[in-house]
Amino acid sequence: MWADKKRLAPLRREAYHIHRGGSMKRKILGTLALIGAVAVLYLFAAPSYRQGEASVAGRRAPDFAFTLAGQTKHLSDLHGQVVVLNFWASWCQPCVEETPSLNELQQTIASQGGTVLGISVDEDPTAYEKFLQEAQVTFPTFDDTSGKTPGIYGTSMYPETYVINRDGDIARKIVGPQNFQDPAVIESIEAVLKQN
Repeated sequence: MWADKKRLAPLRREAYHIHRGGSMKRKILGTLALIGAVAVLYLFAAPSYRQGEASVAGRRAPDFAFTLAGQTKHLSDLHGQVVVLNFWASWCQPCVEETPSLNELQQTIASQGGTVLGISVDEDPTAYEKFLQEAQVTFPTFDDTSGKTPGIYGTSMYPETYVINRDGDIARKIVGPQNFQDPAVIESIEAVLKQN
């Protein structure tokens, strides 16, 4: 029996080192995966990503039709104005939270040749109308139950906002909820309002 233990001892040591080495490899790979995941989360949560997506700045804002007060209009009808195009839904809590600041923004920019244009993706017209009344929405808004308009902008997260200059080009894309009364946000919109 003692001889068997002596003969198996080197095998046990080898198995221990193999196991320990495999465990170390798993720890290193696990740590690298964790670092990679944190880097991806940081990239998408970073203020520079959320506050302005450079890849769309300067592109022509896709035109679309919408109905306001029973009349069909097009985004292109608003050329000459700065349009703060906001995609939202009544079931989206961050959208609900930013609505009062959009109401205030409408009041601030209307006299400067700007307008907030809300595009709701509510599928339930009753919920949409109820929200407009409860939130006392003062900016023009349209319920796109088809979801086509957000699709042509590539919008998949709500809320999402595009600042469109007087020539109909996208000046800025903002992903996620904002306080549109924040001085930095107001300053960025006013910079577009001052452009001819």
